[in-house]
Amino acid sequence: MQRFFSFVAGAMCGAALGAVAALLLAPMSGRDLQEQSHARAEQIAAEVRKAYEDKQAELKAQLEALKAPRLVD
Repeated sequence: MQRFFSFVAGAMCGAALGAVAALLLAPMSGRDLQEQSHARAEQIAAEVRKAYEDKQAELKAQLEALKAPRLVD
């Protein structure tokens, strides 16, 4: 049981040191990072919407082509 508590204590100390190091070594402030992340998320969402709309139009065209009556020679 002692080993378990030692492990947990070590893991918590390591996590705390990692968090402090991340805050000190971050390339930009929290506000800037949030704005950049938000802008990137909006850009990705717009790309996904565009891809969805393009694929939807393509599939609708294929469906209409399949529904059209075929002439038999």
